[in-house]
Amino acid sequence: MNRFAPLAVLATLLAAAPASAQEVPPGSKPATPEIATCKSAALQAVSAKEPDIKDIYIDEDGATVAVSESKIEAIPVTRIVMAEAYLQTDRSDKPRRFLCLLGEKNKVLLTFFTSR
Repeated sequence: MNRFAPLAVLATLLAAAPASAQEVPPGSKPATPEIATCKSAALQAVSAKEPDIKDIYIDEDGATVAVSESKIEAIPVTRIVMAEAYLQTDRSDKPRRFLCLLGEKNKVLLTFFTSR
């Protein structure tokens, strides 16, 4: 499998179906159940590859949780979470972009980090 295939699938998904962002009133937290689910899955996957990573801090105040009615092949994507994240290690970390795709029953389909 081509190592860029997941990015091509993601680009197709994001271009194929519009997602509407949920509006969050000032002073309240974003949809934390989705963010908590994504954080847990991402931490488990990242720390398995990099044991130095102790925690992931996700900026919930700046996070976007979008409702999606799209599919990757036959797999429904119900939510898209986008936020700034920090991979916390013993040394300082730079902010990263965080993307998480959730399917039915809040099953995590993909977590992805990019450097800024």
